[in-house]
Amino acid sequence: MILIAGGAGYVGSHANKILSRNGYKTVVFDNLVYGHREFVKWGEFFFGDLADREAIRRCFETYPIDAVMHFGGFTYVGESMIDPSKYYWNNVVNTLNLLDVMKAFHVHAFIFSSSCATYGIPEHIPLTEDHPQNPINPYGKTKLMVEQILKDFEEAYGMHHVCLRYFNAAGADPDGEIGERHDPETHIIPLVLDVATGKREDIKIFGTDYDTPDGTCMRDYIHVTDLAEAHLLALKHLINGGNSNAFNLGNGNGFSVREVIEAAIKITGKQIKTTDWQRRSGDPAVLIGSSAKAKQVLQWKPQYQDLSVIIETAWNWHKKL
Repeated sequence: MILIAGGAGYVGSHANKILSRNGYKTVVFDNLVYGHREFVKWGEFFFGDLADREAIRRCFETYPIDAVMHFGGFTYVGESMIDPSKYYWNNVVNTLNLLDVMKAFHVHAFIFSSSCATYGIPEHIPLTEDHPQNPINPYGKTKLMVEQILKDFEEAYGMHHVCLRYFNAAGADPDGEIGERHDPETHIIPLVLDVATGKREDIKIFGTDYDTPDGTCMRDYIHVTDLAEAHLLALKHLINGGNSNAFNLGNGNGFSVREVIEAAIKITGKQIKTTDWQRRSGDPAVLIGSSAKAKQVLQWKPQYQDLSVIIETAWNWHKKL
């Protein structure tokens, strides 16, 4: 059985679906602070908080856990700058709670939801896994700390791991069963779609003078179903005796903020008002990742590489909210 910590959230729920569809038994461990109980449509559900080591232990006593996928991190970069304590406690200390219980129950396969934020300001594009890791915010630092902890746990306790460094997760389940629903919402595609549905007045463009073709930031958008597929492949990699490793998960293509907005206008048929705003501190002009390693080692093949298709799946879900 696969334990999915944070499996009621955005990426975790999509991973739960794809695991279940491929014959794996799952149990979702979630405190529902950011997750949604109705997103747990597959497998078992165990209500618990990773801050509560006894709750984790009870879950391991209840279910025969063979491997763990960990999506239970806080992910708001701006919030991590304002309240770093919240991020170090949840993303680092609570992960240690989970790892220690795994160790006690002799579970040795761990798949970690990491981030391209561990790299910091790019020294070259596209980013590869051997790029220096110099995170510039507490969120990225917590992800890097866990990556380092996992290396130590492997050396000391034989715990094998795969760290998956996401770029910009986007889109929704093509079947429309689950999707993206954050509170607060910070991702650009759902924010743009909120303007299309009239829930927001405008979309703020943070910086229009970057060294990019249209002056706005460029990002690498990866469909959430492709992310979920990578987790399945990472699990198979570990089960089949593969070495611990880290992989970028991105499309390898960059789209600017204005390109995202223009694509959304075409798909929704709605006018989307924009407001030019000042840059946010720490925002690199371009973030694009190379996923060549994941494609080679894990045999990962992203299916949703067209930005319009990604936004269309998000729009089909968004209209239900």
